[in-house]
Amino acid sequence: MSAVWAHFKIRDDDSSKADCKLCSAKVSRGGKESTSFNTSNLIKHLKTHHSAEYTQFSQAKQATQQPTLTQVLQKREKMSRDNPRALKITEGIAYFIALDDQPLSAVENIGFRHLLGILEPRYEIPSRHHITTAMLPKVFNDVKKHVSGLLRDVSAVSFTTDIWSSSVCPMSLLSLTVQWIDDNFTLRHATLQAKPFRGSHTSKAIADAFDGMLQTWCIPKTSVHVVLRDNAKNMIKGMNDAGLPSLPCAAHTLQLVVHEGLLSQRSVADALAIGRKIVGHFKHSPLAYSCLEDIQLEIGQPAKRLQQDVQTRWNSTFYMIQSLLEQKRALGVFVSEHELPDNLTAHQWALLEKVVTVLGPFEELTRKVSSSEAMAADVIPAVTVLQRFLSRETDDDHGIKTMKGTLAAAVRRRFSDVEEQPLYSIATLLDPRYKNLFFSNTNTAANAKEMLMRELLRLSREEENHDLHEPPARKPRRDQASSSLDSIFDEIADEQAPVSLNRAQVGSTAQLETYLGETTISREDKPLQYWAVNKVRFPTLAKMASRYLSVPCSSVDSERLFSSVSHIVNDDRNRITADHAEMILFIKKNLPLILPKST
Repeated sequence: MSAVWAHFKIRDDDSSKADCKLCSAKVSRGGKESTSFNTSNLIKHLKTHHSAEYTQFSQAKQATQQPTLTQVLQKREKMSRDNPRALKITEGIAYFIALDDQPLSAVENIGFRHLLGILEPRYEIPSRHHITTAMLPKVFNDVKKHVSGLLRDVSAVSFTTDIWSSSVCPMSLLSLTVQWIDDNFTLRHATLQAKPFRGSHTSKAIADAFDGMLQTWCIPKTSVHVVLRDNAKNMIKGMNDAGLPSLPCAAHTLQLVVHEGLLSQRSVADALAIGRKIVGHFKHSPLAYSCLEDIQLEIGQPAKRLQQDVQTRWNSTFYMIQSLLEQKRALGVFVSEHELPDNLTAHQWALLEKVVTVLGPFEELTRKVSSSEAMAADVIPAVTVLQRFLSRETDDDHGIKTMKGTLAAAVRRRFSDVEEQPLYSIATLLDPRYKNLFFSNTNTAANAKEMLMRELLRLSREEENHDLHEPPARKPRRDQASSSLDSIFDEIADEQAPVSLNRAQVGSTAQLETYLGETTISREDKPLQYWAVNKVRFPTLAKMASRYLSVPCSSVDSERLFSSVSHIVNDDRNRITADHAEMILFIKKNLPLILPKST
């Protein structure tokens, strides 16, 4: 039916005429007989008397017209590579490869090509070479430009770094992740590089690589607040050689503390060794695991696997012990019917229960300092709490006193200078959850306050120097004093000139005293939200907080970065170059900063 009938209705008493719905006019349909009926008069009436409705009718008519041969051929013709829609699809393929850890050869896969052929038959799928040499570099540069824009006006940034070596190909990467606090007191993260790191991993090579990465991103060393790294000697010396302030990863230090404690007591080490044998038996024997699973279901326990520990992750040992204790009953039934390479005695089971109790706080703190929101401000309170926990003697200490004492000694030794480090102590003071309450004694708290006061005074001076574009008008100097007293007058005037520094000091002191005099916020509250609200009350303190609270307390960001690398460089993609791996990893980690949140 013609679209013109939207504006007309056939008359009930005379089918040869139609009434116009717009003006009620009677319009002939072209004759008296039905064989001569048409819509020509209706269209003519619409065009003459109702131009707006005629325009709508014409557009609707064009939309429903049968396409011409040229139009049909155009729909079947492949889009050019520079067609806007084709460019958008190609960009989407690059996103797909980077975000979903897909191989570069995905564009050659039959299923993928079939899917795109259904979604857009006119699209010509680019080759792997085009994706590698053209599209990925373009996306990389677009993302890099965006990240550079985010960092442009940031005055202080904190980094994490680590070194990763592939187990499937000769490739090593040096990471550089960055975080900072923006003007709204939101913690921001970005990945800057996973730089190919060839040759020997000496301190000089690390320092040179860092210099190159900072130059690439146009970040002056004066803007580097701190670098979080592991405890390796080459990394420590590399940061010193580069002239960069650095801190050890708190999670890695906790790992070393617990490792010492677990090895310190022979009875505990023996129980752990037997536990590893038991877990390893079920891991390597599908039949044994199947029998254990049947037993778990029979006694009403959920079917769960025993967890194997990893030497480089102490908390995996904690989880292994937990899984053994959870399945103690099922394992007892299994032993009565089947053989195990070794078995735990009743005393060893009791010992493992005590070990879990002692290591529980370490596991909790490891998770806390490994979170993306953890700060350097969390370290001193964590150490203080750990030391108090380990110093308390309970009846359950029997059998693990040596381990507990070793843990306490290791905490004191490995965190011995933590309260003397301004990066830790000032951050703790500026965290409204802690302030000066978690220092080991009043002297260290007072020292931390002095450190913060010096920093506040330095910041006030810098702001004054920045604000004074021109020096205040002074009387012109005499080339030669008219009398011997003139030079002394000038000398005394110069000595009294910097009075504004004293005012700045007074203002900063007032802010600090008021801030410390108020009660702390709850540990569950967000310190950055506190400063977003109170930056007007404590402007100088807030600026200092945006610098010191940007410091992470672990290098977990870099470790998570390398977890992603293991998906990019694997057995199926062991021929990928280090440069391409870095490019894909950079896009994967930073593209979410650009994409809409609903994507």
